[in-house]
Amino acid sequence: MIEKYLDQELFNPTIVFSDGVLHARQIAREAVNMFDVIVAVGGDGTVNEVASAMVHGKAVLGIIPYGSGNGLSRFLRISMDAKKALEILNAGRVETIDTGRLNGQPFFNMAGMGFDAHISEVFAHYKSRGLFTYIKSSMEEVAKYKPQTYLLNIDGKEYSREAFMLSFANSSQYGNNAHISPYASVQDGLLDICVIRKFPLWRFLEMGLRMLTKTAEGTSYVEILRGKHIHVKRENPGPVHIDGEPQICGTEAQVDVIPNSLKVIVGKNYKRP
Repeated sequence: MIEKYLDQELFNPTIVFSDGVLHARQIAREAVNMFDVIVAVGGDGTVNEVASAMVHGKAVLGIIPYGSGNGLSRFLRISMDAKKALEILNAGRVETIDTGRLNGQPFFNMAGMGFDAHISEVFAHYKSRGLFTYIKSSMEEVAKYKPQTYLLNIDGKEYSREAFMLSFANSSQYGNNAHISPYASVQDGLLDICVIRKFPLWRFLEMGLRMLTKTAEGTSYVEILRGKHIHVKRENPGPVHIDGEPQICGTEAQVDVIPNSLKVIVGKNYKRP
């Protein structure tokens, strides 16, 4: 498809395959000063690996979505159809977006702790991926998961919140068009801190529908705060996720935004804030 649909008059592509975790980052790091455009073919995790090597660089990120959620791609209006995604690369509309960091590690779509990080860890062990598997694992775990108290310092202002999960949104959605922070922007120099309180199990379906209809902020169970520098202290260590990829973190975390730090090719229907 690349040979067939990529404009050969504009591009002379070199194709390299990653063969393990973090290999895509190494490939991008080696390519960043040699190529004008570096294209990640994969989901948010692959995009994270490639983009992490490109922050503040001259090379432009392109994306062909091939993941289970593709949150950043969907937000940037990049088609889930590979042929159309290649046509978007040909059009070459470039925007500069913000980068988030959790304990110094870049993220471009979403990071978080609490239930979504727990599910990311559970989800990582499933052989089959996709929306159905994610929903299935969520429904199996939601009744068992206990909220924690989080102490937040956001740009010098302190908050205490008991939360079921805490998400740091650069874009508006987790993936699969599930929008937790409908007004988030990757170009405003801010992160949206989404505090999701424990809700009754019978409202689980409603919360899912609210995310799909961009009305999550309209419920009393969701609070959106915004800031540039966030320090988090929680009761217990446990998983966090960075663009959907889980890892274990201690009781404290520092989350920041780096404005205007990554060049990326976006879809024709993407709208600046």
